[in-house]
Amino acid sequence: MPNIRRLCVYCGSSGAVDRQYRAAATELGTRLAAAGIGVVFGGGRIGLMGLLADAALAAGGEVIGVIPARLRDAELAHPGATELLVVESMHERKRVMAEKAEAFAILPGGIGTLDEMFETVSWKQLGLHGKPILLADIGGYWAPLCALLDDIVTKGFAQPEARELFRVVPTITALMAILEAEPPPPRDIDTVLF
Repeated sequence: MPNIRRLCVYCGSSGAVDRQYRAAATELGTRLAAAGIGVVFGGGRIGLMGLLADAALAAGGEVIGVIPARLRDAELAHPGATELLVVESMHERKRVMAEKAEAFAILPGGIGTLDEMFETVSWKQLGLHGKPILLADIGGYWAPLCALLDDIVTKGFAQPEARELFRVVPTITALMAILEAEPPPPRDIDTVLF
């Protein structure tokens, strides 16, 4: 049984993206289910989010979606999620997703994914959680972001330790290896108030 019971996955809602990103989302969903790790995601049926959920469900995995009422009402909610939690705001969505998982993975995505990633990293920097954050750099997607973060450190706007708040992994295989080796999360961060 893995120490990580649920992984919060942030990823794009666009389906009009390169095949390698779609394949990574599908692979992650399948492999998480096979490892007995539940998926916590944004609750959408489209884009990488939908592919991730579809793959995990097809492999018999647990899939918990968290979606604001406004997006659910626009018929974007995934109809097959094991559990679909409807919240009032985007901020509440992020808080609930963070509370339901022991670790985070960030797949390629756009502005919303960046927002989720930076808030999660910021919360960790502030000591609001100590959960692992894994940036899945599929095909070098996040390399420009990592270069920007290095530049921010170089220019003195962040301490060098800021780059240790998350780990960059090149493949889903590398991400899964880290999840499977991760020690159990400390009990004192289970009920963090974000």
